[in-house]
Amino acid sequence: MGRLKDKVAIVTGGAKGLGAEFTHALSQEGARVIIADIADGTDLARDVNGKYIKTDISNPDQCRKLAELTSEPGTAPDILVNNAAVYASLEMQRYDEIEPDLWDKVMATNVRGTFNMIRAIGPMMEERGSGKIINITSGTVYKGLPNMLHYIASKGAITAMTRALSRELGPSGICVNSLAPGLTMSSSILENEDHLAGTREKVIASRAIQRDGLPQDLIGALIFLASGDSDFVTGQTLVVDGGSVNT
Repeated sequence: MGRLKDKVAIVTGGAKGLGAEFTHALSQEGARVIIADIADGTDLARDVNGKYIKTDISNPDQCRKLAELTSEPGTAPDILVNNAAVYASLEMQRYDEIEPDLWDKVMATNVRGTFNMIRAIGPMMEERGSGKIINITSGTVYKGLPNMLHYIASKGAITAMTRALSRELGPSGICVNSLAPGLTMSSSILENEDHLAGTREKVIASRAIQRDGLPQDLIGALIFLASGDSDFVTGQTLVVDGGSVNT
């Protein structure tokens, strides 16, 4: 059926936008996908023969509950995609215009939420002695972007988290990597004209491959990191942005 046959994958924020694209891709490779999202993923879960569990990842109790619901044999997760984030709804603002409450909201989902999920699911992977954790970060961590300090700082924290956890979880056979998209024309980002008007042309001009990034451009990298093809890869960030970031 595919490289992920008989695997169980959790996708946070998997009900819409890039998360929905990831959900479809993992399912097509044979994984049973559990959608963890505050948005309703019931119909999508039905479409992919998966499961939807309403989860606010900023709430550690809800993440623990999710872990409990996926702890039975045959449902324990092999793959965790930490995709949920506050981004597309954000306005571009100078650093001194960002209200502390908004800063805290971004950090609560993007950073603490990722930590909450790893804290809940990681021990299950350790007990089994295998697992793939894929943290969705951003190419902007490497080049900066004005007027999005809260978002970029949160993704920088996740990049650092990836490196630290790869050392901590590697002895248990768990690979921890980051997938860092550039500006990608997902359904969510297309709803925010502020992002597109402020950055789209500049981003395309900065790329070696000068076109829009599309959701399908990320799928090959996602499946690589989720599958046995990357069993000797950990602590890495794979930037998929048409060469805007050139490391």
